[in-house]
Amino acid sequence: MLTIRPVQAADLPAIYDICVRTAAAGGDARGHYTTDVLMGDLFAGPYVHLEPQLAFVLADTAPSRSAPGGTSRSDAGRAVGYVVGTADTATFVRRYRDEWIPRLGDRYPVPPPPPLPRDPEQEMHALHHHPERMLVPGLDGYPAHLHIDLLPDYQRRGHGRRLIERFLSVVPAPGVHVAMVTANVGARPFYDRLGFVELPVSDPGPLTYLGARTGRR
Repeated sequence: MLTIRPVQAADLPAIYDICVRTAAAGGDARGHYTTDVLMGDLFAGPYVHLEPQLAFVLADTAPSRSAPGGTSRSDAGRAVGYVVGTADTATFVRRYRDEWIPRLGDRYPVPPPPPLPRDPEQEMHALHHHPERMLVPGLDGYPAHLHIDLLPDYQRRGHGRRLIERFLSVVPAPGVHVAMVTANVGARPFYDRLGFVELPVSDPGPLTYLGARTGRR
């Protein structure tokens, strides 16, 4: 059985695993960097830590074949997908700098400043050390944002819609935006079907910004 429930502390390893398995424009990013926790530290962990009330998992409660007697790993089930986010991006950015960066300590060295060259891993480190990148002009009216990921076997079965609907039903914000990697062409129809529209961002870089209204003020 598949259920959507609030995140639990025990879900974090599974969430990190889902994150890295879907981080390469929807594909598997394991082995792309010196540590596979990098993607989770950027795009999942800070949300679970800072705003757990807006973190939900899709849990598979089917019995685990590897467990003795076919029992499940836990009554809560194994996380196979998740949605995380924030109600207010500006506040989240401040907390990321004040709380999340110190929490990780020196795990990720500060990369060389422009115009010095950076390798792909240093570019990821730069995202960590510059959370203000999330403050994008043109997103007025959409202060919340989210990240959603599901393991491949659970995609295209309606579970992503259910996760986002759960998030939208509780987030205290008038609008929510998503920064979608434009190269992930398979994701765009999903957001279109959910009513997300492209937002007018002047310099989006490799991202496409999409937004949806929640009906709240």
